[in-house]
Amino acid sequence: MTTIRVLIADDQVMVRQGFTVLLNAEPDIEVVGQAVDGRDAVAQVAELAPDVVLMDVRMPVVDGIEATRRLTEAADSAVRVLMLTTFDLDEYVYEALRAGASGFLLKDASAADLAHAVRVVAAGEALLAPTVTRRLITEFSRLSATPRAPLRKRVGELTGRETEVLALVAQGLSNAEIAEHLVVAEQTVKTHVSRILTKLGLRDRTQAAVFAYETGVVRPAGGRPG
Repeated sequence: MTTIRVLIADDQVMVRQGFTVLLNAEPDIEVVGQAVDGRDAVAQVAELAPDVVLMDVRMPVVDGIEATRRLTEAADSAVRVLMLTTFDLDEYVYEALRAGASGFLLKDASAADLAHAVRVVAAGEALLAPTVTRRLITEFSRLSATPRAPLRKRVGELTGRETEVLALVAQGLSNAEIAEHLVVAEQTVKTHVSRILTKLGLRDRTQAAVFAYETGVVRPAGGRPG
């Protein structure tokens, strides 16, 4: 069994300790470190090489968004960042996704939801299914109403089917749901997603969704542009 190594970054000691206890109770998850702020998190990631960082949005010295940006922009970094927030539509979560976070989780999530989120993000998947995340992505697209030209050019590198799959990923569909929608094998969808990420130089499905909204592949209402 492969153990998922986790770093918890939060300025509240009770949050760090509580999450550590919950995650260490899982047979396939190990908390390898705790960081008190964003700068500490970046330093510990370099030292400990965790698979996933649970990153609080608001922290002193360096906040979670800037820390996430530093981590995901590092050329040799493979760490996934899962943002922690108190509110389901925290105004900063939008910026966190743009900074490279793979998803977000409410601090009052159950132990089961916490462990599930860590496993999903570690596997390179995205936390796009919950209704609250769909609302967040919709807000993302509203704020990015004008497609960004430099990014838009990169859409041309995709085939028609890959563009279609990208739009469905951005709407929060799983591989199984996309396969059913397109009437193809789930493995075929996995291949398309892998090629999309490679061609566009993206880290995971969350970043693919962000890209789709910023380039206008998907509109705020959740549909493809005409």
